[in-house]
Amino acid sequence: MKLTEIYPKDGYRLFLRYDNGACGEVDLSSYAGRGVFSAWLRPGVFEQVVLAEAGHPEWPGDLDLCPDALYMKLTGKSPEEVFPTLHKLPAHA
Repeated sequence: MKLTEIYPKDGYRLFLRYDNGACGEVDLSSYAGRGVFSAWLRPGVFEQVVLAEAGHPEWPGDLDLCPDALYMKLTGKSPEEVFPTLHKLPAHA
């Protein structure tokens, strides 16, 4: 799945649309003000989100988020559901 559309909403929420039809809002308010996400507390910064050429959401200052992690947050799916080949990786000690 590929992130195809993104735009900011009130309350540190993002609207996301993926090429497989999944779409909706994710709440990122728990990140605001924490670590690098302190930048979002400055007026207008969160609203400057863009879909980077590489396919991830990006804000000024090279702040970005993983589109796969956002997909799992949006859909409630586990990594194994999103990436079924994870089950097939050999385990080595």
